[in-house]
Amino acid sequence: MIFPADRLILAHHGTAGACRAEELAFALLGDGKGQLIHLWVVPDFWAGMQGDDWLNNASTRQEFARYVEKMLADEAARWVDRLRQRASEQGVEFSSTVRFGDPTEEVLRLTEQEKAPLVLGPRRKRGFSGFRSRVDIQKLTSQIKVPLFIAAPLADGS
Repeated sequence: MIFPADRLILAHHGTAGACRAEELAFALLGDGKGQLIHLWVVPDFWAGMQGDDWLNNASTRQEFARYVEKMLADEAARWVDRLRQRASEQGVEFSSTVRFGDPTEEVLRLTEQEKAPLVLGPRRKRGFSGFRSRVDIQKLTSQIKVPLFIAAPLADGS
């Protein structure tokens, strides 16, 4: 083990890069010890998702907004449950928080609150699927006050 970690923050939102970060976090924690603090950020660009170009009345837009919110909440819940199960199997204490906002700002807020090292996935390469809601790595590295670990990408770039 390269770093004796007993508490880590894992920024995980279900992408291939986040899954790489998950592998690194669990490797750093080892079996039967430590705490994993999971952060799922729903990017604030979803707030403007109203479908105005094809929804033509307020009630239909509200119904669509509720649908999108439920879809995002269900996806987050599935990943949280999966991570909780894995942590339990490995004997790691687990907690999770879902936040809405700018991913970089929310990561910085949580690291300031928890004072624990942060584990991130590698930058998603062009051509791979996923949201364009990435962390601003320059801003993060200039402002973060805890150790930062970035998982290495796979050979295929994911």
